[in-house]
Amino acid sequence: MERPRRETRPVQVGDVQIGGDAPVSVQSMTTTKTHEVETTLDEIGRLAEAGADIVRVAVPRPEDADALADIVQGASVPIVADIHFNYQYALKAIEAGVDKVRINPGNIGKPEWEREVLQAAKDAGLPIRIGVNSGSLEEDILEKHGYPKPEALFESAMRHVEVCHKNDFEDIVISVKHSDPYMMIQAYRRVAEETEYPLHLGVTESGTLDTGTVKSSIGIGALLADGIGDTIRVSLAADPVEEVKVGHRILKSLGIGRPGVNIIACPTCGRLVGDLFSIVEEVETAVAERSFDKDLNVALMGCAVNGPGEASGADLGISLGRGRAHFFKHGEVVDTVPEDEIVDRVLEAIDNWDHEDEPGGDGEAAGADPSGNGAPSAEADTGPDDEADEAGVTKPDLPTS
Repeated sequence: MERPRRETRPVQVGDVQIGGDAPVSVQSMTTTKTHEVETTLDEIGRLAEAGADIVRVAVPRPEDADALADIVQGASVPIVADIHFNYQYALKAIEAGVDKVRINPGNIGKPEWEREVLQAAKDAGLPIRIGVNSGSLEEDILEKHGYPKPEALFESAMRHVEVCHKNDFEDIVISVKHSDPYMMIQAYRRVAEETEYPLHLGVTESGTLDTGTVKSSIGIGALLADGIGDTIRVSLAADPVEEVKVGHRILKSLGIGRPGVNIIACPTCGRLVGDLFSIVEEVETAVAERSFDKDLNVALMGCAVNGPGEASGADLGISLGRGRAHFFKHGEVVDTVPEDEIVDRVLEAIDNWDHEDEPGGDGEAAGADPSGNGAPSAEADTGPDDEADEAGVTKPDLPTS
């Protein structure tokens, strides 16, 4: 099924395109003091290694602005300067060669200062993000609406889009972040309806790794599912590397992220007869550590109720029984694996997966004898109930009428 995608004007941030037909990119922000160059570059390196496409740095002090040239020179990913209050820091950031500047409409200052920043960015050929935030709206807009409702965020964004238009500046990215996922979703939908500019999605001040992941998944995920959003940042009160990990998980869950292994696992119930929890945890940990670039769905299921069905929709899968499990490829049982060998067998299958394993490929035929003699296995001739019995998989009690 083709995923929807809002058409947007492409914007170039260093070597990363935002909008147009580009993949949704993942961003994060450093937590270091930017003027501490080596420490900041070390964190940027960790973020890049985790999969960050773009990294933003704070510029609250003169020494931070002075350090930007060294940061840009030493970074392996595009750098965005985050500017509040002092427009001169934005001018210094542009001069230092950053790849994008984020300005906060609520505190950038006088209109002529904003125009000066736009002209400098235009001359340098770099984009600006109009970064509206529920916690720092303009006073007149806040007074008009009473509180940071979606209409207020939208009005702030559009006010500064108009300033850009008047200055013939079009390389714009827009964000309208709110700490309430519902408010955030409504604000972004309104901007998406009224503009063709790429959108930077995020739930601001979302909280800890646990609560922030939930809030961000709701807000960012709901919009991406409707095709809205071109780049994302998961804002967490945690190590920023976790932001990148969660961001990629959100994309992968929607089938729009980078190639990689997607783990499907059942929540388990009283029918579970094996240690599925440990199996799932071990597989997920190993997959994360190995960073497989193969686009695979792997179903790890606990019984015969949903196991075969989920496995049929996955590339690989297991359906756990008493001490062993059926091993599936594209819904067909190809082997029975002892429970203590499941993790190794799944990881081996992922590692060895190639085009011959794709549906219709030249690899092992569905139902083939795992020993490799090409003859159909006994399991391939059995029905679902027989499969469950043979593997010791618990079957549900079904009504007789």
